[in-house]
Amino acid sequence: MNIPQTSFPRVVIIGGGFAGLAAAKGLENEELQVVLLDKHNYHTFQPLLYQVATGGLEPDSIAFPLRKRFNDIENFYFRLAEVTNINAERKEVSTSIGSLSYDYLIIATGSTTNFFGNTNIEKYTMEMKSIPQSLNIRSLILENFEEALLTSDLEERKKLMNFVIVGGGPTGVELAGALAEMKKEILPKDYPDLDIRLMKINLIQSSESILKGMSEKASEKAEDFLIKLGVDVWKNLRVLDYDGETVSTNGEDHFKSSTVIWAAGVKGESINGLEAECIVERAARYKVDGYNRVSPHKNIFAIGDVACMNSEKYPYGHPMMAQPAIQQGRLLAKNILAELKGKNMKPFIYNDKGSMATIGRNKAVVDLPKWKFQGVFAWFVWMFVHLFSLIGFRNKAVVFLNWVYNYIRFDRETRLIIRPYKNKNEYSFKNEI
Repeated sequence: MNIPQTSFPRVVIIGGGFAGLAAAKGLENEELQVVLLDKHNYHTFQPLLYQVATGGLEPDSIAFPLRKRFNDIENFYFRLAEVTNINAERKEVSTSIGSLSYDYLIIATGSTTNFFGNTNIEKYTMEMKSIPQSLNIRSLILENFEEALLTSDLEERKKLMNFVIVGGGPTGVELAGALAEMKKEILPKDYPDLDIRLMKINLIQSSESILKGMSEKASEKAEDFLIKLGVDVWKNLRVLDYDGETVSTNGEDHFKSSTVIWAAGVKGESINGLEAECIVERAARYKVDGYNRVSPHKNIFAIGDVACMNSEKYPYGHPMMAQPAIQQGRLLAKNILAELKGKNMKPFIYNDKGSMATIGRNKAVVDLPKWKFQGVFAWFVWMFVHLFSLIGFRNKAVVFLNWVYNYIRFDRETRLIIRPYKNKNEYSFKNEI
């Protein structure tokens, strides 16, 4: 890897997401050697992936080069690599470019899509956890409409224009709202010779309410917004199978669709090597103590989505969202520095700053610890928080200008088929997603 030997302790961080980046920031300019490993050379702002998928933003506006963030930091090294194994006994990680020893290891690999063991659903549905996957969805949406123009078979046309989103969390709700706005404002202008009324957007949720982690009022208001936008919201309905054409459910309702987007679950992206008892099997998350240590290893930590810290308030671990990841990364950096100075570590206490989701233009729901509100003001709050959270002035400026332009013109300029999409089992980009 060409990482120089040093007398300083070496901290290896696996993953440049919210958690890994927060930990790396907290350790910069200290008497440490910090090595960040990631299979991409950029940080992705995942909350806005759905806007890339629906043509609202270009991918480079929600991505930031990892090297650029740390290019002035001494004793910091980034390597583009995929970690394949952890050897706790030798204190070493194996990667696609070689092996590297560590004094402290921070696992911040984030999460991946959970298909709950259903191989057909994994094979035929679309995922939206990375920029390449979002571009795949964008291409497929547009290609479906191009094909719908060409076919004379009405049933085939309906299938091409029928979109099924499985999962009523923030990702599913925001994506459904964005598709509904495309149907209302954009697609009729792009495809005047196609009956856009045939386009259907189905949001399927297995429980009795969408946005289950938010307040009852937020859930009800979000559903009301979606219905007014023309989205068909299906509750208490569970998807059992999908063969590439037909979505089978546990009810009488079945859906003929060429595009099914799976947003129904996530699991930790764990790495081979640690003992099986270190991992919560169903969620694939590392069991950690109050200091984010992967027991019984004193120098291995897990933070963010891949960490499961059980408590009375969070019996299944903290929510797999950006805020817990960022807060854990920041505190862990302080704790490592404290331990090196012979001081006691501080246990992690999650400061829940609230949650929010946008359903479209002037429509959002916000749950803060003391206030809950919906509508236009919530939409502005949502925009401000997301703009503020982006890395880099350029990204903030580009996203802001795009949003202003789209708001004024009722448009989404980046509806481009840059690379035609194929079945993900044949797609040449599969290895990078």
